[in-house]
Amino acid sequence: MDMAKDLRGRKALPARPLRLAAATATAGLLLTLTACQDDGADRADDGRASIVAPGRPGEKSRTLTPEQAARAKPDDSPNAADHSYVQRMIEHHRQALTMSALAPERAAADPVKRLAERISAAQKPEIGAMQKWLALHPAPTAGSGATAPAPAPAPGHDHDHGHGSMPGMATEQQLGELSDARGADFDRLFLKLMTAHHEGALTMAGEALAGGNNPAVEEMANEVVATQSAEIHRMRAMG
Repeated sequence: MDMAKDLRGRKALPARPLRLAAATATAGLLLTLTACQDDGADRADDGRASIVAPGRPGEKSRTLTPEQAARAKPDDSPNAADHSYVQRMIEHHRQALTMSALAPERAAADPVKRLAERISAAQKPEIGAMQKWLALHPAPTAGSGATAPAPAPAPGHDHDHGHGSMPGMATEQQLGELSDARGADFDRLFLKLMTAHHEGALTMAGEALAGGNNPAVEEMANEVVATQSAEIHRMRAMG
C-alpha cells in the first residue's frame, strides 16, 4: 500500500471539520460582541454587553453572557497524543539528520546529495519548533492527575529497546552499514533506509492527527505529511 496516499486519505478526519465549525462560531461570537460594544445595544440587565450566538440552520440565535461565550470556546489544550508525537518525532528527525550528514562524503549521485541537503534543511527547523512547543507545553507529571506520555528515547539506544516503538527507525546495525558504504552502494542503502524512515514518520503523523487535540501539533504533523510524502515519491523514482 502507498503510505503517502493512505495518509492523505486518513487526513479527512471528522474531528477537523468540527474544530473548524467551533472556531468559526467562536469568531462569530467575538464579532457580535464587538458590534454590541460599539453601538451600546443588546446589553444584559446588569449593563454588561451580551453576545448573540448565531444558531444553526433552522435554529434561533441565543444570547450569551461573556462568561458563557468563553466556556463555549473549544478546548484545544494538548493531550497525551500531542506530547507523545512531539517528543518522539524530535528523536525521529534527529536520526534522519544523522543519516543525511553521511551523504556529502559517501554518496555518488548528486541527486542523493541534494536530497540529503533538503532533508537537513527541512528537519532542523522542525526540531527547533517542536522543542519550543515542548517548552511552552510541558508534559504532565505523574502526580498532576493527568496521564503523562512515555518519555522520548535517549539518542544512541538500540532499535529493539529505545526505538522499537517508533516506526521507520533504522537499527544500529543498519546505521553502521550505511556509514561504511560508499558510492552507489551508499546511494541504494540511503534511499532504502530513508524511504522507510519517512514512511514511519507518516504513520506517526497520522496517529497525531487522529488522536491529538492541539492545533499547533496538527500543523506540524500536516507539514510532515506534505514534505515527506513528496520526498518518498522522489526517492522511489531515484531508486
